[in-house]
Amino acid sequence: MQEKKDKTVELFENAPIPKAVFLNIIPSIISMLMVLIYNLADTFFIGQTKNPYMVAAVSQATPAFLFFMAVGMLFGIGGTSLISRMLGQGRQKDARHACSFCFWTGAIIGVVGMAVILLAIHPVSTLVGATPNTVEYVKQYLMIVALGVPFLIVSNMFSTIIRAEGKANKAMMGMILGNVANIILDPIMILAFGWNVAGAAVATVIGNVFSAVFYIIHFLSGKSILTISPKMYRAGGKIATGVLAIGIPASLNSILMSTSNILINNLMKNHGDMAVAGLGVAMKVNMIAVMLLIGVGTGIQPLLGYNFGAGNRKRFLGVLRFSLILAVSLSIVMSVICYLGAGPMVSAFLEEKKAYDFGMQFARMLIISGPVLGILFVMINTIQSMGAAIPSLILSISRQGLLYIPVLFTFNGVFHTERTLVLAQPVTDYLSVCLSIILFIVAFRKYFKERPAQ
Repeated sequence: MQEKKDKTVELFENAPIPKAVFLNIIPSIISMLMVLIYNLADTFFIGQTKNPYMVAAVSQATPAFLFFMAVGMLFGIGGTSLISRMLGQGRQKDARHACSFCFWTGAIIGVVGMAVILLAIHPVSTLVGATPNTVEYVKQYLMIVALGVPFLIVSNMFSTIIRAEGKANKAMMGMILGNVANIILDPIMILAFGWNVAGAAVATVIGNVFSAVFYIIHFLSGKSILTISPKMYRAGGKIATGVLAIGIPASLNSILMSTSNILINNLMKNHGDMAVAGLGVAMKVNMIAVMLLIGVGTGIQPLLGYNFGAGNRKRFLGVLRFSLILAVSLSIVMSVICYLGAGPMVSAFLEEKKAYDFGMQFARMLIISGPVLGILFVMINTIQSMGAAIPSLILSISRQGLLYIPVLFTFNGVFHTERTLVLAQPVTDYLSVCLSIILFIVAFRKYFKERPAQ
């Protein structure tokens, strides 16, 4: 156990900053890219059915999926922030209590969520924006995905928490295992078996089961300094509040993303199902840049959290500075790639001309904010790593809620075109970046105020 701890200390405290950053973000980026590939695979193979209504249905069902991913994020990011700070403070036993709390609480919520979807499948399908042409496809997808909700939450939770103990490669392997299984099964179940939308859902469930089981085996093997033993479950001692204080703001971003997707799908369907299909594919193309940059942000959070817990201001700022330079560089490169490659990428999913035209235009509009997204995701995770609950809450409810929803409805009311609906997101992203910088300055001055520089 001491040897495991020493390796974490060496990486987080003593390794050169570029090495420490890259060792943490590379597995995180690979994990995010695998999530991206599996998301693209679903849409790509559904697109091979030549039925744009199925493509639209998968896009419309996505918000419900995102909601439960948000629950996993609640315990994953909240748990990672708390656990990494505890390890930095030498509180290893408390970190074990926190890990067990996250696992069992998240799993129970997953079972409840599964029951809710199965019992209210039609209202849920209508809520996410299903149209008469897509509602049956949406219901097929959601009924099957509901069965995997507990595994979805657990896999998303532990893909983050394991990084808190310096096991970024282990976190990456769990994500790769589940996503590769999904990618392999997609063409078999969608096309070979002819299950279409239902096949995509089955592949998704199996992939999440594989990831969740992989992580559970890791904790049961005794090779981790953390545990999921029910005997170690504890919500008191500021564990529940510590997880929720950062986890709720972090998950609110995904919950509001789900909400905003529902809103824009409902507004976009006024312009036709082809516009909805085009929007869904454009969002997938934009995810190529977004997921890469999220990987940078989530990868550095344990490193920042550890050094914050240890009170090492100099190393904290060094990691932040290097990460920002790296994130901005990647942002610019990925923006150029996504803008120039929008046409070929959209054509891989949509052949219907009107849907394709919408998809290409929307993809190029969404990537307008690409050059600054790296700053945003680094700042989000930096604020979370300090345990700054209020700034984290404000930022989390802003990008997809406090800022985005008013901008979306203003654009819809003033212009009432499908293109201006899409432009609401990049406009909001620029506003969010400005807000994130202000909140970081406020949080840093407050939380490091009484800590001597080391």
